[in-house]
Amino acid sequence: MKKIIIAIDGHSSCGKSTMAKQLAKEIGYVYVDTGAMYRAVTLYALRNGLFPDEGIKEAELKAAIDAGKIQISFRFNPETGRPDTYLNGEKVEEEIRQMAVSSHVSPIAALPFVRTLLTEQQQAMGREKGIVMDGRDIGTAVFPQAEMKVFVTASAEVRAGRRYKELMGNAKTEEEKAALDFQEILKNVKERDYIDSHREVAPLRQAEDALVLDNSDMTREEQSAWLLAKYKEIVS
Repeated sequence: MKKIIIAIDGHSSCGKSTMAKQLAKEIGYVYVDTGAMYRAVTLYALRNGLFPDEGIKEAELKAAIDAGKIQISFRFNPETGRPDTYLNGEKVEEEIRQMAVSSHVSPIAALPFVRTLLTEQQQAMGREKGIVMDGRDIGTAVFPQAEMKVFVTASAEVRAGRRYKELMGNAKTEEEKAALDFQEILKNVKERDYIDSHREVAPLRQAEDALVLDNSDMTREEQSAWLLAKYKEIVS
């Protein structure tokens, strides 16, 4: 069976990563979470004080990238059966999913020099095909030639609810749970939608030849079945 590139794009908190990981596992493809790559850069910026009140210290971040101080990699986790994200050799899979990173990732992803760096890395990963990649611009900027493109969407309220549930599940103390606010998460989801759709470089948009998946009222099992069926149609 021929190998193809599968590009899954869409709004934040649509469950793109979860469905992409599952599809890759079912068909034996390599999975790359591009969102995790941008989150890792964001985590580096937060850790190194590059987010002062007036905005991002772009020159310092670019200097760090040019100097090779931001190395992102993925390592397979046999316990979960999925890859974990590493920043400069440190496992940061849980930390990059926290609200602090979520609320800062869109401005980082809008920086042209960050997008150029990560797009080049992503394109290199897909040269041999047999890859499932999810993000915001995979089917439009990274792999416009992808044989299968999917654009995932859901209402902002549904997505905020999913994000709230995920953060509650990751919270380790009652204090962390009590600090979570649904309205704040909903506001963040809407702000990310606006920034992602209005940035100058590779804005979030649906590719003309993309399959649209609105999963507002779908279970994970229904999503997986839908994706697998579409994949089989394309490669048959």
